[in-house]
Amino acid sequence: MALFRTVSWPEPPSLIEGQGVFLRLPQMSDYKAWAGLREESRHFLAPWEPLWPVHDLTRGAFRRRMRRYARDVREDSAYPFLVFRGADRVLLGGLSLSNVRRGVTQTASLGYWMGAPHAGRGFMTAAVTALLPYAHGTLGLRRIEAACLPNNVPSIRLLERVGFQREGRAREYLCINGVWQDHLLFARLGTDPVPMPAPVRAEAKGIAFQDENALRAGDQV
Repeated sequence: MALFRTVSWPEPPSLIEGQGVFLRLPQMSDYKAWAGLREESRHFLAPWEPLWPVHDLTRGAFRRRMRRYARDVREDSAYPFLVFRGADRVLLGGLSLSNVRRGVTQTASLGYWMGAPHAGRGFMTAAVTALLPYAHGTLGLRRIEAACLPNNVPSIRLLERVGFQREGRAREYLCINGVWQDHLLFARLGTDPVPMPAPVRAEAKGIAFQDENALRAGDQV
């Protein structure tokens, strides 16, 4: 009879601090800010995400999301984080390590989203950079994978900036905005160098995006 040893992984930290941002696990008290930012960013995010369920932004759906997050962390299958601006604790977006595989793989998939008002200022680059030591170190992930639509130039630049290498193209890899679409595949290893934190751009209420073309192209970084 084969014997299986249960491996206990450390609890996620209360905070992961980065350059101008910090990450923490979602809480029920985040509902209002989360739903407001997602609703405000709906049209901005739609081209890059799966279709949203009809009741996705309701409090009940968020409560179910919290229960799923708690189960995922407990089972070491996913680690979700919200991203906040360090200066004033404003919610900026979210990122996650999902599809965690152990055994001979030690791999997870990176996903992220950035609210439209905060896009293009380097916040997500700072958040991913802050997450890497936790992912490779504490969680012991040897490999982190990511997938990106071929026309999402800002996300491609983000991944390459933080050390991901392009590995190929997967046909109809994910159903995005209701359509099965090809994706570029990226990955980085724990032995790859962790980039130095880059400064984020200051933002002020009322300042318009300088590059509207980049915004329409999905500048979620």
